[in-house]
Amino acid sequence: MGKVISHQKLPTEWGAREILRDKGQFWTPSWVAEAMVEYVSKDTDLVFDPATGRGAFYEALLKLNKPDVSFYGTDIDNEVLSDKIYNQENCYIEERDFIKNPPSRKFKAIVANPPYIRHHRIDEETKNLLKQLSLSITGDTIDGRAGYHIYFFIQALNHLEKDGKLAFIMPADTCEGKFSKNLWKWISEKFCIESVITFDEGATPFPNVDTNAIVFLIKNSKPSKTLYWVKANQAYSTDLFNFISSDFKQQKFETLDVIIRQLKEGIATGFSRPEQNHNGFKFHLNDFANVMRGIATGSNEFFFLTAQQVKELDIPREFLKRAVGRTKDATESILTAQDVEQLEKENRPTYLLSINGHDKLPEAIIAYLKVGEEMGLPNRSLIQQRKPWYKMERREVPPLLFAYLGRRNTRFIKNEAGVLPLTGFLCVYPIYNDKEFIDKLWQSLNHPDTLENLKLVGKSYGSGAIKVEPGNLNKLPIPDHIVKQFELKRPYKTPEGQFELFREPKQKR
Repeated sequence: MGKVISHQKLPTEWGAREILRDKGQFWTPSWVAEAMVEYVSKDTDLVFDPATGRGAFYEALLKLNKPDVSFYGTDIDNEVLSDKIYNQENCYIEERDFIKNPPSRKFKAIVANPPYIRHHRIDEETKNLLKQLSLSITGDTIDGRAGYHIYFFIQALNHLEKDGKLAFIMPADTCEGKFSKNLWKWISEKFCIESVITFDEGATPFPNVDTNAIVFLIKNSKPSKTLYWVKANQAYSTDLFNFISSDFKQQKFETLDVIIRQLKEGIATGFSRPEQNHNGFKFHLNDFANVMRGIATGSNEFFFLTAQQVKELDIPREFLKRAVGRTKDATESILTAQDVEQLEKENRPTYLLSINGHDKLPEAIIAYLKVGEEMGLPNRSLIQQRKPWYKMERREVPPLLFAYLGRRNTRFIKNEAGVLPLTGFLCVYPIYNDKEFIDKLWQSLNHPDTLENLKLVGKSYGSGAIKVEPGNLNKLPIPDHIVKQFELKRPYKTPEGQFELFREPKQKR
């Protein structure tokens, strides 16, 4: 059983909306909360919030003035449950862990902003519990990179009554992460996804949080082949509420884009992304280049050094390679040797310790490796897989770099400095090494029409930032007219097994 909370008097002023990252608490703004509560509170006498926090959804229910609808909320944070907003009739609050100790009953109305805790903040014991939870409910396990909110989502759907409604506000990775395919296959086969609400950058519900929000409105009824996909373009507008209160019948609003979208396409593209009815792109980046992640050192503070450190440690130059680590160290579309020299003058690390292929080590290197051993580096998860532990990953110098996570227009960088990138970048290796081809490819990738397609293959974060994994960057569509404009070529295997070059293939290899 959960613990019933006694109410205490607390200050009425919340101040600025708090962000408690370790607890995963991000407070839902009223204009979104009221629309979500309006969806679930029709035809029910009880609304359940499994992550009630300081009561954004209960406050919304009070504003909607539905005296016949009671509220039941659970949370693990005793402090937030003590807020005096809950000191009302028809309000029941418990200190309860919804994942480990959920209520034994199902609900007709569930609304939540679940705790947003990324996978690297979840301990191993809890990860194993979450794995079993997913297996028992969905019949399958979820990729270990799924955050805590995903399991809240699954648990809540499992507690939804037949014909009951659920409204969850979630980060965009819910439909972009590696786990999303299996998750949405299960949801789409078991439930009716009525509407998905996304937000323009200027209307984001969480302006100071590095994620984009999505609201899912789901009913426990027969699945539908279509859904209402919405983009809210203005915060604190009543249009979103009016759209939902009309049971989706009213669809023309000044601040909303509303389209009827095919479920199959939405899952394939990702609900966080706009509709894509032209997925038959002829050309993708992997037709012209190969992508790899940058070098993962396992300890940048040890392996990635400044010129001053190199001098003080007396490390011979044959054990060093020029490198770049942070995306803000390469802000322009071309990275030159002069840029790297300027970073060195600013005491930024620009030297990567690379001991590979050296049989006899000088005293300076031996002494420095002892420092690494004293730091416990050989026992770190990534480093302990190497033999010896100080062996560095190998990469050829990539002609082009890609800023792994960014919110800027210039994402593809010509590497004229000849540096090796660390994991802040992806390595882009064009299929041809000649300068003309590299230059044409670089220009085509930085064309606005190509950059626009990054949202089709990346994971979206707050303030317009997009993160693209190496495998997904390979799939970046390059528009036909860009390929034609820059006269890009790609290899094509003929039926006879020979490779020929041509510019506008009739079909993809």
